[in-house]
Amino acid sequence: MAGIVIKPRSRIFQGHDWVYASEVKKTFGNPEPGDVISLKDYKDRPIGSAIYNPASQIIARRFSHRTQTLDLDFILRRLQRAINHRASLAIDPTLCRLLWSESDGLPGVILDRFGDVFVLQTTTLAFDQRKDLLRDAILRSFPEAKSIILRNDTPMRVAEGLESEIEFLHGSDPGLLEVELNGLKFELDLANAQKTGLYLDITGAYPSVARFAKDRAVLDMFCNQGGFALHCAQAGAKSVTAVDISETAVAATSRNAELNQFSIETIKSNAFDNLRHREKAGEKFDLIILDPPSFTRNKKTVNDAMRGYKEIHLRAIRLLNPGGILATFCCSHHASRELFLDSVRSAANDAKKTLRLIESHSQRADHPILAHLPETEYLKGFTFELVASF
Repeated sequence: MAGIVIKPRSRIFQGHDWVYASEVKKTFGNPEPGDVISLKDYKDRPIGSAIYNPASQIIARRFSHRTQTLDLDFILRRLQRAINHRASLAIDPTLCRLLWSESDGLPGVILDRFGDVFVLQTTTLAFDQRKDLLRDAILRSFPEAKSIILRNDTPMRVAEGLESEIEFLHGSDPGLLEVELNGLKFELDLANAQKTGLYLDITGAYPSVARFAKDRAVLDMFCNQGGFALHCAQAGAKSVTAVDISETAVAATSRNAELNQFSIETIKSNAFDNLRHREKAGEKFDLIILDPPSFTRNKKTVNDAMRGYKEIHLRAIRLLNPGGILATFCCSHHASRELFLDSVRSAANDAKKTLRLIESHSQRADHPILAHLPETEYLKGFTFELVASF
């Protein structure tokens, strides 16, 4: 098997599974882009198998500590192991992330299930070349699958030199699909919605935050499909206002509110402008939720992102009534939990307010986090109470 020899002191010797181009001592056997390759240390000892892409900054991603091939049987074994893990979790298996990339031993493969419709992403070259094998593994494991949608329209593919595409690997466009989460109905357009349809990673936070909503005025910023807004209405909120810059997201929230017979005010607006306008108007809320898209996708823009987070935190804190609740989330790996928390602290300091931390949040358990691979953890969040005074 062709492969690479890795330089001493590279991160893979500290337990990580990625090899950067700068860490390669030499290449042997002329591996082709997308090949499975052998990894060797600087003493020529084998240290596992990886997928290879010389066009990427991450030139190799280890998927096994042994010699392996990426055939259908291997993918089936990894998929079944992932299914078994999810079965041990208290999560609806029909509304679930079944594969989460490196966390399930298939780097760059993301698979979400919505009933009998499956949404697949391949963000690495090797698995993009093997998407037919992935399709076959899904159909072997779930013969009831009516559709497999390939949602390869994520910007993550750019780093691997891959183009954007959406296609149906099995079946056809299911159109509007209704799913149920925590007793609430959501209408999804899986072929056209953001990412893979519904943000499953944050669904565990919906009821946690909504428990503070009873008899309170709620503002849900960056509402997407209305996950927080609907849960707050379900919990007995006095009023719920949902804001998003996307017309599609606002329409989806309105439709989901109708499905559940809730009265939710939906507004299409830029969140920064909307918060600023409400502050000038002297509006006040008892519960504010901030769940923006990622403000940064690389290390170079982290500082700019932190300024953005601080601004929305400052605006939101100023809109809170004494004793009010702020729930805020960040979905970028590059913005660490401590950095994100610092943006809240700094905003509270500028607002001359005191926040009491009530709860910390992370991604749902069907998005497993590997201790040796910090990149598998990306979602973080905090719920605070605005202390009236000391």
